[in-house]
Amino acid sequence: MAQSAVPAARAPIRVGVVGVGVMGSNHARVLADLPGASLIGIADPDLAQSKKVAEFLGCKAVADVDELLALKLDAVIVAAPSHLHHDIALSAIRAGAHVLVEKPIAPTVEEGEAIVGAAKAAGVTLMIGHVERFNPAVEAIRNAIRGEDILSIGITRVGPFPPRMSNVGVVIDLAVHDIDLICHFTNSHIVDVQPQVRAAVADREDIALLQFRTANGVLAHINTNWLTPFKARTVHVATRKKYVIGDLLTRQVTECSDYKPDGSYSMRHLSVAYAEPLRVELTRFLDAIRTGGRPDVTGEDGVLSLATAIKCLADHGSPGDRPALLRAAG
Repeated sequence: MAQSAVPAARAPIRVGVVGVGVMGSNHARVLADLPGASLIGIADPDLAQSKKVAEFLGCKAVADVDELLALKLDAVIVAAPSHLHHDIALSAIRAGAHVLVEKPIAPTVEEGEAIVGAAKAAGVTLMIGHVERFNPAVEAIRNAIRGEDILSIGITRVGPFPPRMSNVGVVIDLAVHDIDLICHFTNSHIVDVQPQVRAAVADREDIALLQFRTANGVLAHINTNWLTPFKARTVHVATRKKYVIGDLLTRQVTECSDYKPDGSYSMRHLSVAYAEPLRVELTRFLDAIRTGGRPDVTGEDGVLSLATAIKCLADHGSPGDRPALLRAAG
């Protein structure tokens, strides 16, 4: 077991994955082919599914996190349903393993803070899986607005209803990505929230129009729903000198600038690198483990995004409903 140590520079980092649903299976797939990583095992109570994935990837399948930790891991990916994140993450941290927890970090802010506190006390790396941060188009947008006086950000994230979702709405499943991106783009945090949410055809909210103000004065809004028959993921950023438009699906980023009194302006398409966001995310996680440096998405980042998302839902639904809002996310 790692015992909070940074693995030797050339030794493969022994990694295990908890949960082999869609996201966990993708983590395992990438790790099995990632230089510097050794996928040791995967844990899931559905042994038939975990054995199927394990046989394909050449690793061991076990039933639970305790069996997985017994395989002497350096790091654990927590991709189980989010209501299990707290207990799984704490078990891994107590065993001295570095941890990447899929978003949201936990069902409640209190549980998220407990994970952050435990990781700090144990001296292990804790990173949160906000994978959209590692989309090459997001990096191109951020580079284009670096050093600019940002005025507003508008993000649209819409699509059809996902059958796998049952106890969570669009705010936790979708908008939490963009809450994190707003903070990422502005290097600030959200201080004011004005949400409008509605459950139109589902049990949970399936439409959300969310307005925000950051501590450094940027106005932002998120439009998200499960009512659109196709997926759309777009970002619009207005600064004092330019306007940047990014499509996170096609990974096309356009910059408008050099405004003229006659209404004309210059437009150019920005270069966007090719990369799989999850592969980049896991590579950065391994780098943070090796160097002992600050991970790209900290536990504190994850807690702040979760707290803002919960605040958006605070005035909607009965108090008894709220703990269930996050049960199926992750």
